[in-house]
Amino acid sequence: MNKIKLVILILILLSSAILNAKVITQEQFINDMVSKHNFGKLYLTKLLGKAKVKRSILKIMSRPTKKGKAKPWYKYRKTFVNAKKIKAGVKFWNNNAATLQRAEMTFGVPAKIIIAIIGVETIYGKNTGNFRVLDALTTLAFHYPRRADYFRKELENYLILTHDEGIDPLQQKGSYAGAMGIGQFMPSSFRNYAIDFDGDNKRNIWTNYADAIGSVANYFNKHGWQTGKPIITATKIRTNSIKKLLALDFAPKYTLQQLKQWGLLYFGTEPNYTNGMIIDLETKLGTAYWLGFQNYYVITRYNHSKHYAMAVYQLAEEIENAKF
Repeated sequence: MNKIKLVILILILLSSAILNAKVITQEQFINDMVSKHNFGKLYLTKLLGKAKVKRSILKIMSRPTKKGKAKPWYKYRKTFVNAKKIKAGVKFWNNNAATLQRAEMTFGVPAKIIIAIIGVETIYGKNTGNFRVLDALTTLAFHYPRRADYFRKELENYLILTHDEGIDPLQQKGSYAGAMGIGQFMPSSFRNYAIDFDGDNKRNIWTNYADAIGSVANYFNKHGWQTGKPIITATKIRTNSIKKLLALDFAPKYTLQQLKQWGLLYFGTEPNYTNGMIIDLETKLGTAYWLGFQNYYVITRYNHSKHYAMAVYQLAEEIENAKF
């Protein structure tokens, strides 16, 4: 009975927090855009009036994880690291070899990593999304309270970028969350990291593969990619140290010397002052442990998931092996 009362109390408190949270209306958002960025109020009112609330997006965003648990790594891997994607990755490499080489030379990011990102994100540009970006961002900015602040900021960035780039905000398509183009950039990422990589004075990440490739490489470079350095390696941990090492922050904040003192069994060639992080991945045979370096962490800046980063890494390796 006490447990039931506790659950009810928690629900009441959560409901109260939601009700008391600051709710920004569409009209307030428009007024902010007018005052902060000198947009025309009539223009924005008409534009956002054409945006459609997509219930299908809200349904996707609210979909619970099956049995409250994320898909294990060995199942997740099959979706992104498979023969079809590897073969398509080699083809993409061959078709864009000169641009990929130029991106690698310019930004220091391996071609295979750029290819794998695009392969995981959009199957090499084949699936860039069918939702109008304006519809997706408007829906989530004003009808999805849990992350409304984030999506209002992305809507703000989208309106600014379409204005600055001379793009029709009603025409661009993307994912249900508003990610855009061949590399699936959110509007804020577009404004900060998208580049013109073919010299036509346009940043076209939707249909221009040169711009998409250059933009992904620039994103990684700006997030601290270390050219020529390792990404991740399989490792072992002393049994009595597993919990402690896995409890550390998900970032390479600690040196190999520190991690070894705490139970890491690493016999590689990286110097002890190198920073690393411990990753655990569920396989059919049990848990496997990996030592991630700065470059692995950089991949997680594209998508904050250890599974995602490992899929990108392993797909990149498989594509390179298949090509050479």
